Parts: sequence; structure tokens; C-alpha cells
Amino acid sequence: MYQALYRKYRPLDFKDVVGQDIIVETLKNAVKYNHISHAYLFSGPRGTGKTTIAKIFARAVNCLEPVDGLACGKCKNCNYSFSNECMDIIEIDAASNNGVDEIRELRNKVNILPSELKYKVYIIDEVHMLSIGAFNALLKTIEEPPSHVIFILATTDPEKIPLTIISRCQWYNFKKITNDKIVMRLKTIVDAENINIDDEVLEKIAESSDGCLRDAISLLDKLYAYNLEKITVEDFYNINGQITTQKIKKFENYIFSANVSKVLELIETYYLEGKNLVQILKQLMLNIKDELFAYYISDQALEFSANTMVEFLNILNDRLVSIKKADDVRISVEITLLSYMNDLKNKNKTVEPDAQIKREEIRTNINEEKLGETKVAKEETTSNIKKKEDNIEPVMSRKKQNISLEQFSNLMEIRTKNTMIKAAKEELVKEINNYKLLDDYTFDQENGYLACELLDAKVRASSTDNLVISYDYEGMIEKLKDHLDKLEDFYNKITNANKHIAVITNEKWEQLKKEYIKLLNEGKHFEYQEEPSLNISSSSDKILSDELDDSINEVVELFGDIVEIE
Repeated sequence: MYQALYRKYRPLDFKDVVGQDIIVETLKNAVKYNHISHAYLFSGPRGTGKTTIAKIFARAVNCLEPVDGLACGKCKNCNYSFSNECMDIIEIDAASNNGVDEIRELRNKVNILPSELKYKVYIIDEVHMLSIGAFNALLKTIEEPPSHVIFILATTDPEKIPLTIISRCQWYNFKKITNDKIVMRLKTIVDAENINIDDEVLEKIAESSDGCLRDAISLLDKLYAYNLEKITVEDFYNINGQITTQKIKKFENYIFSANVSKVLELIETYYLEGKNLVQILKQLMLNIKDELFAYYISDQALEFSANTMVEFLNILNDRLVSIKKADDVRISVEITLLSYMNDLKNKNKTVEPDAQIKREEIRTNINEEKLGETKVAKEETTSNIKKKEDNIEPVMSRKKQNISLEQFSNLMEIRTKNTMIKAAKEELVKEINNYKLLDDYTFDQENGYLACELLDAKVRASSTDNLVISYDYEGMIEKLKDHLDKLEDFYNKITNANKHIAVITNEKWEQLKKEYIKLLNEGKHFEYQEEPSLNISSSSDKILSDELDDSINEVVELFGDIVEIE
């Protein structure tokens, strides 16, 4: 039966381990000088050698004649520990044995002496999956185990492990393996298996594995099964769902040129070809990063503004996790790119107010039904052209204000506090339902970017006068500073409302919520404040503070049961 390459070439000794030199050297010295602890914690990304090193260490500590911290491989203990019949090195999967009963059974067995070896070694993989009750059952045993028992806990998520467990272990944090070392290991396997493969493919495999050697070897195995003769870069792109560097560059140029129709056309093409859109976004990010590094380090020319490219990288970096988790990745990618390009077009409009704005091929005709006909007269300076739009005209900004981010953030905090004074559950539910209307406008040529900006936020609180929404990062607040009035106008038109919007970060929202609850516990509440006169919006705010119920249950009702809208 064929054996997978990652199993066939799993290291059996410390000298074969790749990319964890410090940890290997420390464990070798522990064996060499007999400084062996009763419990170890191995944490780090998947595929970096945690379980492999745990098994190697378990065999090394049981060797009768270790050589420089390495198992000799010749003594009776080594022969037994390498055999399938070994009962003294026990590997437990905590994901499927995570209950109190399983750990109690383990606790009862640890007192039994090893059958053949010096130590009975328990390797508990994915230990963060244990329940709280199971951790409590394990705690005393890990603190004071019998002298013949060693525990090795392995996890990809150490933050879920109680500190009482961590403090009783020697903790080793595994790091991602560098691309160079992954390539070296792949070359060793390729030579041993007589695989005909281009060197460029090995580098591509290392880049796509994200520091996970097991993933890299598995991808090599898949490519070898796909093409037994000679593995080329084109094979790699086909298997991994990626596209060539030339196509990535073309895709990048269309995005920074705000060519919406071409970008959407390419996304559809790649989707129908079975390409991985998340992988393509990662390729895009790497390509832009390389261009920026060449610009800053080697002074190579850029086709587009460095600030524009950096801003786009930040947006992709912030959105990539949510795109991966989206129910429909394609739509999520399209919305992200469409929002960015619409915003880019808005920033790059020329100063001539009569300049024709090129229409893209994709249009919507839902706006007359939902918003009614809206006519916006443009002042003509170079021609007497009067243009009628089939769709809703873009929401026009009122007089642009030159205010600092600090002033704007201060205004938003005051508006948020004023909203919390009169926040009502029914208003919150209404705005959450109103948000569903935004989905119809994400591809609107003129206002799609506004819809996408709103959909990127989370609805937090609402009163009859105001709506509070929050974003993941501060950069989005700065971005909205100069066109919050347009955002408000657009939202009020499609929801038939007349509310002012407060935009804050998620971190700031949590801070204000805690402050509000603390005041409520003290029998106090936020004091209403007049908003600074910055002319951000066309009508003045008038919020009267009502009597507040000092019950914490009301706070939970208003702020504790919020549906996050991504």
C-alpha cells in the first residue's frame, strides 16, 4: 500500500528535524544531562513538528545509552519504543477524548509502572480541546505525577489552556518554518523519490505552505500524483488554484485603474475555472508587497502611488479572514474589491465638475423602485450637457469640512454617548433589519461603495435620532471622516429615516459600553453633550436625556444581544 510522503519522511531522530533548532538543542541537553521535567507544553502552528518532536523526545528519554542527547537506536528500549507493540508511549487525541471520564481513566492508569521502558510518556495532542472539567481532573496529576510518568501536551491554541496547567509545564513555542528550509527538505525528498520537478515549483510550494512543512510535503505528493513525468509551474497553478505572475499583474493593474467591469469579468473567469479566489488574493498581496519592497529598498519605479498600494494591502489584510469564512467567497471578494475601486474612483475624480464619468458595463435598475427618481443638477463650466441617469444619482457631499481626525473622533464619541442615553431595543432591531436593504445596492455603479462601507460595519446601538456602527480598525474611521455626510444621506434615503450616524472602532465601543455599565452600577449615567459645531451634517442634533432604569438587565437588553453584521 502506498504511504503518504509526509508519513514516510517524518523525522525519527532530532537530527532530521527541520526549522526548530533551539527547541531541539534544549531537549537534547535535557536528555544528555538528565534534566528531564515531568510535564512539557509544545505550542505552535500546525505542521511545524510538535507531535513529531514529542515522539522523538519520548524515545530519547527512554534510551539506555543516549549519544549526545540522541537515542542510540540499538538498545532494547529503543527497539521496543520503535515497535508497534510499545505500550509505554501513549498518544491521546484530546479532540475525541475530551471529557472528564476519559481524563479520570488516564489518572487511574498513570500509577501503573511502565511495562518495558524507564518512563511512561503521555502525548496529549490538541490539548486545548479538553473541557474545563477535564482540565481540572488533569491538574493535580500534572502537578505531582509519579516519578515514572512524563506528560507532553501539544496544541495549536495555547490561549485556551488554563494558566494553572501552563504554569506546571515547561513551555516550548514552535515557530513557522522558513521557506528556505522547507525547500531544502523538499529537495531531499525529491532526490530520494526520483521526482522530476522544476526548482521554481519547490519555491512556490514553500511560499504557499505558510511555514507548514507537512502541508508542503502533502502538496508535493499531490503534484506527483497529478504528473508522474515532470512537474511544472503550470501544474502547480492548476493544483493549487492559483494563477500566473503575469495574470496577477494584469489583475492588479485593473484594480488600481478602477476598471470594475474587467475585474468582475476576471473574477468570474477564475471562479468558473475552479481557481481558489482566496489564494489569488494572497498572490496579489505578495506581488504588491514585493513591488513595494523593490521601490523602498532598490528605488524601482512604481506604476501606481505607493500610498494607494499600501492602503489596498491594509484593506485586504483586514478582510482576508472574514472572506475565508464567508458563505459565498466569490461575493465577498467582489464586494471588497468593488468597494475599494469605487472609493478609489471617488478620490481620483478630476476637478472639472462637468467631466464625464465613465459608466461600467454592470448597472442596476432597482433604484427608481426603492428610492424614487432623484435629479442632481451639475454646474456646467465647459459644456451645456445635461445628463439624465436611469439609476439613482450619486449622493452629493455637502460642503467639505477640513477637520482633524482627533476632532472627528471626539464628535463621534459624543454622538455615541448621546445615542446610548436614548438607546432603544426596538430601534436597534429596526436598523438591523434595515441593513438587509444594503445588499441590493452593493453593485450600484455610483453608490455601491457606500453600501459596502456600511456592510463592513457592525450595528451597535440606535435611538430615534442616531445610529452607532463600529469598524475593526482606526483607518476606516479616518477614511469616513470626509464623507460621513454622504454615508448618512445614502442610508437615510434607502431606509426612509433621518438619523445621524456615529462611526467608532470596535475597541472604542467596548470601552464606552463598560464605562456606561460602571456608571449605571453607581446610579449614574452619561450626561448629554451638545455636539461641537463642525457642520458635519445639515441638521442640528437635539437629544434630550430621559430617566434611565438603573437595572443592568436593561443594559444587557440594549447592548448585550447585538447581531453583528459583517
